[in-house]
Amino acid sequence: MARNRRPGCFGMLIKLIGWLIVLGALSYIVLFGYLLFKEHTLPRESSYNAIVVLGAQVNEDGTPSVQLEWRLAKALEAYKSRPLPIVVTGAQGPNEPATEASVMRDWLIAHGVKPEHILMDETSFNTKENMANAARLLPQGIIDILVVTSDYHMPRALQIARDLALNPSPAASPIKPEFWLKNHARETLAWGKYLLQKFIPIP
Repeated sequence: MARNRRPGCFGMLIKLIGWLIVLGALSYIVLFGYLLFKEHTLPRESSYNAIVVLGAQVNEDGTPSVQLEWRLAKALEAYKSRPLPIVVTGAQGPNEPATEASVMRDWLIAHGVKPEHILMDETSFNTKENMANAARLLPQGIIDILVVTSDYHMPRALQIARDLALNPSPAASPIKPEFWLKNHARETLAWGKYLLQKFIPIP
Protein backbone atom coordinates (compact mmCIF):
# COMPACT_ATOMS: atom_id res chain seq x y z
CA MET A 1 0.00 0.00 0.00
CA ALA A 2 2.82 2.42 0.91
CA ARG A 3 4.45 1.79 -2.45
CA ASN A 4 1.22 2.68 -4.24
CA ARG A 5 1.01 6.05 -2.44
CA ARG A 6 4.45 7.24 -3.50
CA PRO A 7 3.65 7.91 -7.18
CA GLY A 8 0.55 9.88 -6.12
CA CYS A 9 2.51 12.00 -3.64
CA PHE A 10 5.23 12.60 -6.21
CA GLY A 11 2.65 13.66 -8.77
CA MET A 12 1.10 16.10 -6.31
CA LEU A 13 4.53 17.55 -5.56
CA ILE A 14 5.19 18.07 -9.27
CA LYS A 15 1.82 19.80 -9.66
CA LEU A 16 2.52 22.01 -6.67
CA ILE A 17 5.89 23.02 -8.10
CA GLY A 18 4.23 23.72 -11.44
CA TRP A 19 1.60 25.93 -9.84
CA LEU A 20 4.25 27.80 -7.88
CA ILE A 21 6.17 28.46 -11.10
CA VAL A 22 3.00 29.71 -12.80
CA LEU A 23 2.16 31.90 -9.79
CA GLY A 24 5.68 33.30 -9.73
CA ALA A 25 5.56 34.10 -13.45
CA LEU A 26 2.18 35.81 -13.12
CA SER A 27 3.40 37.81 -10.12
CA TYR A 28 6.43 38.94 -12.10
CA ILE A 29 4.27 40.04 -15.04
CA VAL A 30 1.97 41.98 -12.71
CA LEU A 31 4.93 43.68 -11.02
CA PHE A 32 6.45 44.52 -14.41
CA GLY A 33 3.20 46.17 -15.46
CA TYR A 34 2.98 47.97 -12.12
CA LEU A 35 6.48 49.36 -12.61
CA LEU A 36 5.63 50.68 -16.07
CA PHE A 37 2.42 52.25 -14.76
CA LYS A 38 4.23 53.98 -11.88
CA GLU A 39 7.02 55.13 -14.18
CA HIS A 40 4.58 56.78 -16.57
CA THR A 41 2.40 58.36 -13.86
CA LEU A 42 5.08 60.04 -11.76
CA PRO A 43 3.87 62.96 -9.64
CA ARG A 44 4.63 66.45 -10.82
CA GLU A 45 7.64 68.24 -9.42
CA SER A 46 6.74 70.37 -6.41
CA SER A 47 8.72 72.69 -4.14
CA TYR A 48 11.91 71.31 -2.61
CA ASN A 49 14.76 72.49 -0.39
CA ALA A 50 17.48 69.98 -1.28
CA ILE A 51 18.53 67.70 -4.12
CA VAL A 52 19.36 64.02 -3.66
CA VAL A 53 21.23 62.26 -6.48
CA LEU A 54 21.38 58.47 -6.40
CA GLY A 55 24.55 56.79 -7.58
CA ALA A 56 25.16 54.47 -10.54
CA GLN A 57 28.10 52.69 -12.14
CA VAL A 58 31.49 54.42 -12.35
CA ASN A 59 33.76 53.47 -15.24
CA GLU A 60 37.12 51.80 -14.59
CA ASP A 61 38.88 55.02 -15.62
CA GLY A 62 37.09 56.92 -12.87
CA THR A 63 34.58 58.73 -15.06
CA PRO A 64 30.80 58.48 -14.58
CA SER A 65 29.00 55.94 -16.73
CA VAL A 66 26.55 57.36 -19.26
CA GLN A 67 23.65 56.59 -16.95
CA LEU A 68 25.33 58.31 -14.01
CA GLU A 69 26.36 61.32 -16.07
CA TRP A 70 22.77 61.77 -17.25
CA ARG A 71 21.65 61.77 -13.62
CA LEU A 72 24.30 64.34 -12.77
CA ALA A 73 23.31 66.53 -15.72
CA LYS A 74 19.71 66.45 -14.48
CA ALA A 75 20.84 67.45 -10.99
CA LEU A 76 23.02 70.22 -12.38
CA GLU A 77 20.07 71.60 -14.33
CA ALA A 78 18.02 71.75 -11.12
CA TYR A 79 20.92 73.28 -9.18
CA LYS A 80 21.44 76.04 -11.73
CA SER A 81 17.76 76.87 -11.43
CA ARG A 82 17.94 76.87 -7.61
CA PRO A 83 21.35 76.57 -5.89
CA LEU A 84 20.45 74.26 -3.01
CA PRO A 85 22.28 71.58 -1.00
CA ILE A 86 23.00 68.47 -3.07
CA VAL A 87 23.39 65.04 -1.47
CA VAL A 88 25.31 62.52 -3.60
CA THR A 89 25.14 58.89 -2.55
CA GLY A 90 26.93 55.69 -3.48
CA ALA A 91 29.70 53.44 -2.19
CA GLN A 92 32.53 51.85 -4.17
CA GLY A 93 31.40 48.77 -6.05
CA PRO A 94 33.34 46.02 -7.85
CA ASN A 95 35.57 47.35 -10.66
CA GLU A 96 35.01 50.93 -9.52
CA PRO A 97 38.22 52.87 -8.74
CA ALA A 98 36.47 55.24 -6.32
CA THR A 99 33.17 55.67 -4.56
CA GLU A 100 30.27 56.73 -6.72
CA ALA A 101 29.62 59.66 -4.39
CA SER A 102 33.16 61.04 -4.73
CA VAL A 103 33.07 60.79 -8.51
CA MET A 104 29.69 62.54 -8.53
CA ARG A 105 31.03 65.29 -6.25
CA ASP A 106 34.05 65.90 -8.48
CA TRP A 107 31.87 66.03 -11.61
CA LEU A 108 29.46 68.51 -10.05
CA ILE A 109 32.28 70.76 -8.81
CA ALA A 110 33.90 70.68 -12.25
CA HIS A 111 30.58 71.86 -13.70
CA GLY A 112 30.13 74.80 -11.37
CA VAL A 113 28.52 73.51 -8.18
CA LYS A 114 29.98 75.09 -5.05
CA PRO A 115 31.83 72.46 -2.94
CA GLU A 116 30.12 73.69 0.24
CA HIS A 117 26.75 72.85 -1.29
CA ILE A 118 27.63 69.15 -1.70
CA LEU A 119 26.96 66.55 1.01
CA MET A 120 28.44 63.12 0.40
CA ASP A 121 27.45 59.61 1.46
CA GLU A 122 30.06 57.02 0.45
CA THR A 123 28.61 54.02 2.31
CA SER A 124 25.37 53.18 0.45
CA PHE A 125 25.13 49.98 -1.57
CA ASN A 126 21.41 50.00 -2.42
CA THR A 127 18.47 52.36 -2.80
CA LYS A 128 17.22 51.91 0.76
CA GLU A 129 20.64 52.83 2.14
CA ASN A 130 20.93 55.70 -0.36
CA MET A 131 17.76 57.34 0.89
CA ALA A 132 18.31 56.62 4.60
CA ASN A 133 21.84 58.03 4.57
CA ALA A 134 20.77 61.00 2.48
CA ALA A 135 18.01 61.76 4.98
CA ARG A 136 20.58 61.83 7.80
CA LEU A 137 22.80 64.25 5.85
CA LEU A 138 20.05 66.71 5.02
CA PRO A 139 20.09 70.00 6.94
CA GLN A 140 17.82 69.82 9.97
CA GLY A 141 14.14 70.22 9.21
CA ILE A 142 14.36 69.59 5.47
CA ILE A 143 11.95 66.95 4.20
CA ASP A 144 11.02 68.41 0.78
CA ILE A 145 13.58 66.98 -1.62
CA LEU A 146 14.14 66.58 -5.34
CA VAL A 147 15.15 62.99 -6.09
CA VAL A 148 17.35 62.55 -9.16
CA THR A 149 17.70 59.07 -10.61
CA SER A 150 16.94 57.15 -13.80
CA ASP A 151 13.33 56.93 -14.98
CA TYR A 152 12.90 53.18 -14.39
CA HIS A 153 14.33 53.52 -10.87
CA MET A 154 12.35 56.59 -9.85
CA PRO A 155 9.06 55.01 -8.59
CA ARG A 156 10.80 52.82 -6.01
CA ALA A 157 13.17 55.60 -4.95
CA LEU A 158 10.20 57.90 -4.31
CA GLN A 159 8.36 55.23 -2.34
CA ILE A 160 11.38 54.52 -0.15
CA ALA A 161 11.77 58.27 0.47
CA ARG A 162 8.13 58.44 1.58
CA ASP A 163 8.73 55.49 3.91
CA LEU A 164 11.35 57.69 5.60
CA ALA A 165 8.83 60.52 6.09
CA LEU A 166 10.36 62.61 3.32
CA ASN A 167 8.32 64.52 0.74
CA PRO A 168 10.02 63.72 -2.58
CA SER A 169 9.60 65.16 -6.06
CA PRO A 170 10.97 63.42 -9.15
CA ALA A 171 13.62 64.55 -11.63
CA ALA A 172 14.03 61.50 -13.83
CA SER A 173 16.87 61.03 -16.30
CA PRO A 174 16.67 58.72 -19.34
CA ILE A 175 18.55 55.49 -20.02
CA LYS A 176 20.05 54.01 -23.16
CA PRO A 177 17.32 52.26 -25.19
CA GLU A 178 19.41 49.09 -25.50
CA PHE A 179 19.37 48.71 -21.71
CA TRP A 180 15.62 49.27 -21.34
CA LEU A 181 14.62 45.62 -20.96
CA LYS A 182 17.55 44.66 -18.73
CA ASN A 183 17.04 47.58 -16.36
CA HIS A 184 13.28 47.11 -16.12
CA ALA A 185 13.63 43.35 -15.62
CA ARG A 186 16.04 43.89 -12.71
CA GLU A 187 13.95 46.69 -11.25
CA THR A 188 10.89 44.42 -11.28
CA LEU A 189 12.77 41.94 -9.08
CA ALA A 190 13.82 44.81 -6.83
CA TRP A 191 10.17 45.83 -6.45
CA GLY A 192 9.32 42.27 -5.44
CA LYS A 193 12.04 42.27 -2.79
CA TYR A 194 10.91 45.68 -1.51
CA LEU A 195 7.28 44.59 -1.17
CA LEU A 196 8.22 41.34 0.57
CA GLN A 197 10.42 43.15 3.09
CA LYS A 198 7.75 45.80 3.70
CA PHE A 199 4.75 43.54 4.22
CA ILE A 200 6.52 40.40 5.48
CA PRO A 201 9.31 41.81 7.68
CA ILE A 202 12.21 39.40 8.07
CA PRO A 203 14.57 40.10 11.00
